[in-house]
Amino acid sequence: MLLLTEIVLIAFVAKAEKPVCQLYGTQDLPQFSKEGDIIIGGVFSCHANTILVNTEFKANPGKIKCKGLRSAQLQYFQTMIFAIEEINSRSDILPNVSLGYKIYDSCGTVSLSIKSSLALVNLEQNSLSDKSCTKPTTVHAIIGDTSSTPTIGIATTVGPFGIPVISHFSTCACLSNRKEFPTFFRTIPSDYYQSRALAKLVKHFGWTWVGAIRSDDDYGNNGMATFIQAAKQEGICIEYSEAIYRTHPREKFLKVAEIIKKSSSKVIVAFTSDIDLVILVKELIIQNITGLQWVGSEAWITDRYLASSESNNILHGAIGLAIPNVEIPGLKEFILNARPSNTPGNTGFNEFWESIFSCSLTDENTNRCTGMETLKEIKNQYTDVSDMGILNNVYKAVYAVAHSLHNLFTCKNGQGPFQNKTCANKNKTEPWQVLHYLKDVNFTTWNGEKVYFDENGDPAARYALVNWQLKNNGITTIEDIGLYDASLPDGQRFVMNEVSAVWAGDQDKVPKSVCSESCLPGTRKAIVKGKPICCFDCIPCAEGEVSNATDSVDCAKCPAEYRSNEEKTQCLLKTVEFLSFHESMGLVLVTCSVFGACLTITAAIIFFWYRYTPIVRANNSELSFLLLFSLTLCFLCSLTFIGQPSEWSCMLRHTAFGITFVLCISCVLGKTIVVLMAFRATLPGNNIMKWFGPTQQRLSVLAFTLIQVLICVLWLTISPPFARKNTEYYKDKIILECDVGSAVGFYAVLGYIGFLSAVCFVLAFLARKLPDNFNEAKFITFSMLIFCAVWITFIPAYISSPGKFTVAVEIFAILASSFGLLSCIYVPKCYIIVLKPERNTKKHLMGKLPSKSL
Repeated sequence: MLLLTEIVLIAFVAKAEKPVCQLYGTQDLPQFSKEGDIIIGGVFSCHANTILVNTEFKANPGKIKCKGLRSAQLQYFQTMIFAIEEINSRSDILPNVSLGYKIYDSCGTVSLSIKSSLALVNLEQNSLSDKSCTKPTTVHAIIGDTSSTPTIGIATTVGPFGIPVISHFSTCACLSNRKEFPTFFRTIPSDYYQSRALAKLVKHFGWTWVGAIRSDDDYGNNGMATFIQAAKQEGICIEYSEAIYRTHPREKFLKVAEIIKKSSSKVIVAFTSDIDLVILVKELIIQNITGLQWVGSEAWITDRYLASSESNNILHGAIGLAIPNVEIPGLKEFILNARPSNTPGNTGFNEFWESIFSCSLTDENTNRCTGMETLKEIKNQYTDVSDMGILNNVYKAVYAVAHSLHNLFTCKNGQGPFQNKTCANKNKTEPWQVLHYLKDVNFTTWNGEKVYFDENGDPAARYALVNWQLKNNGITTIEDIGLYDASLPDGQRFVMNEVSAVWAGDQDKVPKSVCSESCLPGTRKAIVKGKPICCFDCIPCAEGEVSNATDSVDCAKCPAEYRSNEEKTQCLLKTVEFLSFHESMGLVLVTCSVFGACLTITAAIIFFWYRYTPIVRANNSELSFLLLFSLTLCFLCSLTFIGQPSEWSCMLRHTAFGITFVLCISCVLGKTIVVLMAFRATLPGNNIMKWFGPTQQRLSVLAFTLIQVLICVLWLTISPPFARKNTEYYKDKIILECDVGSAVGFYAVLGYIGFLSAVCFVLAFLARKLPDNFNEAKFITFSMLIFCAVWITFIPAYISSPGKFTVAVEIFAILASSFGLLSCIYVPKCYIIVLKPERNTKKHLMGKLPSKSL
């Protein structure tokens, strides 16, 4: 494998009692170093890449050389040195203990990161040694690396030795796995929180259709995977997700640029390193792909080189999450006062110094550096310390180790954390002991920030929300426009400040990035087959359904007593419909009912006043009065059908109707039988009237009526009528009606009335040609004909009539049949009694007048 095996242990077994170590290869000295009682290691990346070496494994490949100096990364080296020097100068922490350091450059590669970590674990020697290979380690903790993939290599390498690794900028969520990385800590929040915070950020601004670009390494792949998962939970769709890496061929970047150009999303979430993004942005500049809103991770969003270069034309208005900025007292002066050195192990600043001042520190034949040069007037990425967010992470990492060592050295016997409450040997401390104290470290920095680690080695997640803004002088600044705090309740985690954001295209309004426009209230989203859930059609809600929110997934059904308004945004109470006394149709029917009852009472009064006259006595006055009474009840029972139905009114209206009509038809049937019996009684030797006298007539009426009463009692007992709200017939109103309960009971009542009417009609029809002046059979025939016609036509009309018209049809049938009986049976007699009194004589009734045919 690559150059991870440059340090090879050669075991000599010839007569040696202990194995000895020999370094094979070229010794790499640290960039910066200082001796001390306790050594803290550091691994940072101040170069972009390495120069390829001979990898044929046939000869010593030599020393790996780095290229692409990244001057801004030198700040991490200086910050670590500054923190250690500051701690050494303090008397309240680690008194009488000096901290030293060894800091290596990993050049952004995994191989050199691992090699540097091995160098920190082992004393490097060029010659054979009689010392055991099991010698103690030289560092008690390692600070670094700058990105996740190299850090994974370091944590994997030194983890088995119990050496704690604290990273200031490695955010991969995979590093929180305590089984794989038991000694890893970090002072920057995990991408687990950053990815979710980015998803919340995208949702916060209403973007549901975005593209995604990531670095093709652990940082980008793991971070983007978490973001996509969180985005789906927030209802955000990813149009495309592409990976880029600095070593990819140009064709790959051209392909990604083409995808971005053809996409419909206006927002790009870039989870990349600054190096990878710069290469992609150059291709976007060539193809003039501008006007897109970029959302960045903390790896590049605060990179001032990107903001100040031509990349600003593409990334202008970018928004993203960054580590909150702080100012560390004295750090700026320390960075500006840094000087180069020719001392072996401290030459890390020389290349930068020579490149800045165009001089040489070693070659006497070229322009020699005088040593009088100063950085105070230099303006570049190294001297720009306006954003100390990441530098503060390095600062906190060093102090976390220092506080852990301080707690270790101040341990009192009998109160220690180890076996039998013992403390560590202060003269021979081990990295695993520092690791133990580091897990419980908890201190507050000079600016009030609490530093501690959770069970996964992660700090509390807090991010600054930053925005790239182009000022009037043409300089792009990175402005804080808010804060994201994961410890706050959901929905309150974004705290925006008073600084207004500037968006892509120099717009002051938040750009839109949706696959489909939002569905307005009154509609619902319908997913389009074969497309993401963010691409949908808006379907109007059906009748009786509403949606009162934007982008409703479903339309809510209104309760049974409610209907939807025309916009389908609100449920309105349905109009309750029933035949009332106050409406026109109800008033007409009440008038007819009362009028009919009055006519019947008038006829009864006339009959009672003239009860001793021949025409009244000849027509069976007892049955006549009973018939008039029942007709009055028939007219009045129609009033029970008008008004709001209730449980009692529903039972009353149907039973009153059934019993009064049977009483009425029973009286008519009795009168018909009396006519037939009376005619047969006039024949010689016929004594039939004694079998159907007044008593028998009363009993027959009572018997016929009791049968109907029995039917009604059974109906009311088994399944009585009840009031119900009919919401099926009309969608916009409720019909308040009486349900018959048992259809068998209802039709049994009607059927019994029909049976008696049919019998009465047949008997009256048979008696229609008896002497005209003796019987009223023809009037009964006409009345029964009307009665039967009305009720035969009632059934289909009753079934087909909607709402309150069903009740009106039933009332009409009652009134029509009642008026038919009253008109045919009593009006002719009242006419004779009142207007033709000369015909109301016994002589006239007994006279032989020619009969009129029916």
